Amino acid sequence: MIEIPMVQAATSFNYGEQQLAAARQHVRAMAPEAVQSVRDLEALTEQLPQVDIATDHVLHAGTYTRTITIPAGVVLTGALIRVDTVLVINGDVAVFMGDETIRLAGYHVLQASAGRKQAFYAHGDTQVTMIFATAATSVEQAENEFTNEADRLLSRRQPEIQGEELCQEQ
Repeated sequence: MIEIPMVQAATSFNYGEQQLAAARQHVRAMAPEAVQSVRDLEALTEQLPQVDIATDHVLHAGTYTRTITIPAGVVLTGALIRVDTVLVINGDVAVFMGDETIRLAGYHVLQASAGRKQAFYAHGDTQVTMIFATAATSVEQAENEFTNEADRLLSRRQPEIQGEELCQEQ
């Protein structure tokens, strides 16, 4: 059995009409044991019915941005990320951070280090956006830059790349 410890989201405070939660400011690289825990979970979830999750891509102004929406009730494991990124999460999701699992509800912008392979459980529909600086001129180049597991990405299994916008100078 795979144990992924669960910790509730931390501090919340009111700002106008919005409820903001400040659980973490930085997602750190994960120890090899934590990455293996996600791989083990991934092996289990691959045996379950799969959910189609579209990926929207934007290459613009020296950055690559990819966004997915994880439907409520879905477990998703990510690729091993090898570059530092910004991670934007909007929704209600439990995220395995390596040494703990935290629940993020609302809108969060996080610094995220290279060397992480995360697992998500969406309590509600949740958008996850990853952004990083790149000179890539295609989605395929950008995907190959951020992971050695690009062939396992959902976007590679989709019949056509969805939401692709190429705006980088060539």
